[in-house]
Amino acid sequence: MAGAMKKVDKIRQIVRLKQLMMRWKHISLRRRSLPSEPEPCSAARRPPSGFLFVYIGPERKRFAIPARFLNLPVFSGLLDETEEEFGLRGNGGLVLPCQVGFFRHIIKHLHKDEHKFGKLSLEEFVKMFSEMASDYPCKENVVAFVPLLQKAEV
Repeated sequence: MAGAMKKVDKIRQIVRLKQLMMRWKHISLRRRSLPSEPEPCSAARRPPSGFLFVYIGPERKRFAIPARFLNLPVFSGLLDETEEEFGLRGNGGLVLPCQVGFFRHIIKHLHKDEHKFGKLSLEEFVKMFSEMASDYPCKENVVAFVPLLQKAEV
């Protein structure tokens, strides 16, 4: 009988260890997951795997976006705007010359339905954003793009 009790205790210990391992796994996976809301990332030094950091607007807010987004027409348009404003210099991070609110609008729609909104060009997003802003009287002067080098001396 004593041998059977030792065997039961060992089984309980194994079950407890397995439960503890599962908790650790869930906790570590939660830490790695990105927030569902596209918020600026300030603490991480490196983007998660499959993501890259972009810097938005004159205040240079940092966002982690999926690398696959760079293939979408809206990002192609943003990269063209970047090339027009900054040229093809490769120093520093990827800076996109648009307002933070406009960028959040783009990212929110792409996360909601990438298949539907991923086909839209930059001009279509600007039009959609300006139509949405006209529905709200408090957002009269909504601007999607502001040249980042407007105060720079040449």
